[in-house]
Amino acid sequence: MNKLVVAIDGPSGSGKSSVSKAVARHFNLQYLDTGAMYRALTWYCLKQQTDLTNPEAIIAAAEKFPLHQGTSPDEESIVVGETDVAEAIREPGISGSVSAVASVPRVREILIQMQRDAIAAAPRGMVAEGRDITTVVAPDADARVLLTASEEVRMARRGLQLGGTQSSSDLQKQVVQRDAKDSKVNNFTEAAEGVALVDSSDLDFDQTIAAVIAAVEKQINN
Repeated sequence: MNKLVVAIDGPSGSGKSSVSKAVARHFNLQYLDTGAMYRALTWYCLKQQTDLTNPEAIIAAAEKFPLHQGTSPDEESIVVGETDVAEAIREPGISGSVSAVASVPRVREILIQMQRDAIAAAPRGMVAEGRDITTVVAPDADARVLLTASEEVRMARRGLQLGGTQSSSDLQKQVVQRDAKDSKVNNFTEAAEGVALVDSSDLDFDQTIAAVIAAVEKQINN
């Protein structure tokens, strides 16, 4: 196989970003965080004072979105215009606003095309992760995995990611409520036909990586 494309979906706090990077390193592939694209566009909209209640205004921003995103699993590079936004897009304010941007169908079309272009441009292949990669962005990927975990585990993981700075109600908004909003656009809670399911509720990080790698190898060897 000259090129390998791995699609990984999952809800908030499932560990898909960290696991996807590890899987990309294992197979010597590039890595694409599609969720970061939506976060970066949200940052751009807020910076441009775009009305997030106006879909047409969000679409206009998306059509001129000056994103430059790196695809190394070892170094995150997300630049909008000339501004490095890698840290800024992880702020709670972005998390609370991203669903308003990601739920606009035309915006999704624009970003999905950007994602497909990035996957096509990867010479060795890519691990792309998000919420609709296995079903919409790359349904023909060589391997497709849905990575999930229980709500309790996902909230605990997201709390650790944020350094314990968020209250339980804030975590509830970031994990459960955001997933509820986004699931109206895409179903990332149930594995579609042909998609391997990995539940990491009772697995540690290394075990989760091993389980996903095993799922990928099983699919590409069949």
